[in-house]
Amino acid sequence: MKTKLLSLVLVSVASIGLSGCVLNIGEGEGQWSNTDSWERVQDQNRANIAKLTMGMSREQVMALMGTADFNEAYVKQDKEINVLYYRTQRVRGDGTTTKDECTPVVLANNAVVGWGPKAYAAM
Repeated sequence: MKTKLLSLVLVSVASIGLSGCVLNIGEGEGQWSNTDSWERVQDQNRANIAKLTMGMSREQVMALMGTADFNEAYVKQDKEINVLYYRTQRVRGDGTTTKDECTPVVLANNAVVGWGPKAYAAM
């Protein structure tokens, strides 16, 4: 039990440490290679978010949505919380994706418990 908890804590700490990274999407100097490619990504992500259902596993979410733009993981009240962020709206035309341009998908113990800002704030 202690080794499982220790492993979970180590993975959580590593995930939190990496969650502040900002990803550049596209080609060349942080800019999109095609003016409408970011729009296609956002449209596809919004369409796929509409297909999410409560209780889906992380694997099912990633099969539907693909790799998240950002992710977070932590433990709260003995629950393993994972938050996957997918780009869904453009805030700035600077060629980079930031968390404020993403919709969070929240999982507790490997099951979707909600998505969007209210779901994230509830955790």
